[in-house]
Amino acid sequence: MADFLEEAGFKVFEAVNADEAITVLQARPDVQTVITDIEMPGSMNGLELARIVHLRWPGIGIVVTSGRARPGPDDLAGGAAFLAKPYRPETVIQMVQHLSTLQTDDGPSCARSSR
Repeated sequence: MADFLEEAGFKVFEAVNADEAITVLQARPDVQTVITDIEMPGSMNGLELARIVHLRWPGIGIVVTSGRARPGPDDLAGGAAFLAKPYRPETVIQMVQHLSTLQTDDGPSCARSSR
């Protein structure tokens, strides 16, 4: 995923777990969108990460993905989008472009946390 997002012009910051994603967000105020899988190693899953991101950085767009779980609307924090796997690169790029345009015009950037 990082490769095709970078090819589309996004700056991508990868994290191996939710704790690392939070560290990236604390260090990078330019992140506009977070993409997270529901299932990931560490102290919290992707839904918990999405809730924290929404509370601490309400201006950041959130995309939650999974190939197994199907969260209900109440499971997704504050307007987070859900994208079921498998997905096409074009679909991810369109979602991130849309969420990024809602943020600022400083250029797109994206943090990605995954398993």
